Amino acid sequence: MTPPPGWYRDPTAPHTERWWDGTAWTEHRRAPEPAGHPVPEPSVPGPLPSPVPGDGTARSGAVALTVAGAVLVAAVVTGAVLLTEDGAGGDGPAPSPTPTLAPTLPTQGSTPPPSPAPTGSSADDPAVVEDQLNGITFPLLDGWVRPGHVSRENVVMTTDGTYDCPSGTGLCRHGTVSSRTASATDETSPKALAEGDIADAAEEAYDRDALGRRPYGGVTSRRLVASGPVAVAGRAGYFVRWRVTTAEGPGGHVQSLAFQSSVGTESPVIVRYVFDAGGDGPPLGDMDRITKGIRVRGDTGPGGGVGSSVGPG
Repeated sequence: MTPPPGWYRDPTAPHTERWWDGTAWTEHRRAPEPAGHPVPEPSVPGPLPSPVPGDGTARSGAVALTVAGAVLVAAVVTGAVLLTEDGAGGDGPAPSPTPTLAPTLPTQGSTPPPSPAPTGSSADDPAVVEDQLNGITFPLLDGWVRPGHVSRENVVMTTDGTYDCPSGTGLCRHGTVSSRTASATDETSPKALAEGDIADAAEEAYDRDALGRRPYGGVTSRRLVASGPVAVAGRAGYFVRWRVTTAEGPGGHVQSLAFQSSVGTESPVIVRYVFDAGGDGPPLGDMDRITKGIRVRGDTGPGGGVGSSVGPG
């Protein structure tokens, strides 16, 4: 079985952790969790180096098995003695002794539980959603929830509830926010990345879905409403926001935000915002509030946002 995506010990550098995407190793690396947050050590794919003779690995394994065997024998003997003592004497039947459970020894090749998925809640703050792969967190504002039963990939939060799509095909949501690594391009300029992503973001959100259907009847027009540099988690970023008009329904606003990650290989990150227009859509100001609240994982300092000072790019 192939382990699910998660952070695992790097087989080429045991003192670091590396992201396994479910099928292959990626170039994302990070330092192990600090003391108090142990990281599981599952059996990772691919051949691992064999222990060097005399390095103590084999001897340590033998000692561990010997100790475990001794504990098992002692437990069995103790149970037999208790059974004999309880059954001796007395008029009635001896009470059933409480069984002594032998310690469970790990079987060869067993895999401990995997690390958490790339996106999820922060263990320290229930009002934060985490993108582990890119090492960032997002604030979970009022009216927003963690994704559930969402077919689209990389979604980190959605508005609460669904509604019948304007065209009558499927269920739609009034707002989504997604985060992904821009790994399919060599471009590193946040401005170029945001400007190159916005058209795809608008089409995916309001033109055709993954099944080729048109939940909003298709996009009829698009216009730029805002763009510019922005500081995101202390790094230089750039955003582009469009107003999208659709054949059915009120349409909406789509924004592409690009910035450099500050972890691992520092690959560019693209965050997409999709907000329905009209009274049922989320407040447009939530785009800026979410952007301002993006943090590097583990950082509780001030965030960025439009008008904030821009850090190194």
